[in-house]
Amino acid sequence: MSDEQDMLVHVIISTGSGTGEAKAYWETTLRPVMRFQNYSLHTTDSDTAILKLVESTIGPATLDTPQYVFLLSGDGGVVDLVNGLLAQPRSSQNGEGYYKPKLILFPLGTGNALAQSAGITREKALDRSTHGVPDPIPIFQATFSHKAKLLVDEGREERELALVNGTPTVYGVVVCSWGLHAGLVADSDTAEYRKLGAERFKLAAKENLFPNDGSEAHHYKGTVKILRAGRTDWEEVHRTEHAYVLATTCSHLEQGFNISPASKPLDGKLRLVHFGALGGKDVMEIMGAAYQGGKHIDDARVGYEEIDALRIEFAEEDARWRRVCVDGKIIRVERGGWVEVKMGPKAVLDLAH
Repeated sequence: MSDEQDMLVHVIISTGSGTGEAKAYWETTLRPVMRFQNYSLHTTDSDTAILKLVESTIGPATLDTPQYVFLLSGDGGVVDLVNGLLAQPRSSQNGEGYYKPKLILFPLGTGNALAQSAGITREKALDRSTHGVPDPIPIFQATFSHKAKLLVDEGREERELALVNGTPTVYGVVVCSWGLHAGLVADSDTAEYRKLGAERFKLAAKENLFPNDGSEAHHYKGTVKILRAGRTDWEEVHRTEHAYVLATTCSHLEQGFNISPASKPLDGKLRLVHFGALGGKDVMEIMGAAYQGGKHIDDARVGYEEIDALRIEFAEEDARWRRVCVDGKIIRVERGGWVEVKMGPKAVLDLAH
């Protein structure tokens, strides 16, 4: 690493993350002990602010300058950094002359899955800025059928997805899901829900599993296919109705919620958790076991394994049931559409942990 005087240091305060604590945390805790004399302070003012910062400043510097990024955010900020860096002309090659920024992550989001899974707390992040060992953050790629759209502004607005080789693509570092998980993340992504912190997920889950009209929890219709390690042929999951389909590289999606107990920090392995359509009480029982050290994977109703890739082909008429979650971002797939998830490309960001 070059001398600190040759480094660029960025501090990014994500004002919309979690319950909005990032700015106060910077003022009262981090700024008084900041060891770098020269740094650039960035405060987000929109959901595209980090992407724009990467495009204008952080991304171009990766070709010749080491950088530290102090990020006061949840998983969404990390995902924006990764997607922004991968959109740079040479960053996806990760070749000679590319300096991966070193990320110091202060978990100030709602779930903070990456930090939870890597053992990072706010207190540890302070120490890691000096003593942390940087490891690459593994990336997965979710590709979609051509009419899939990103939902923003609490689902009221659609945006086009970035195209990679002509295919709508989103990169992630935590989770890609369909079914209950995607539904509760999408439904709880409002200003009112966000005030509740991580409790928003539990409340939205109950509303999904026990609808107010007294009906059953929705049975998600579609075809789920798995590509197992070392295989070239897709294997179809033998059911057409589902409750939960979730691929992840992380062990925890929030504090105590051990969704993938076999996952190790930053191991770069994609694991699938899935089960079929069940009643609300049965689903709550399975989810409750995930809070008991990941005991849900011992339930015969639950599928759990390492995979190379996942493909979902949707058979839902109503757009509400065709929402996919990629690290908190919600993508709505068109009727008859699909999503495919696999690991790669190479890391463009190191995490101090």
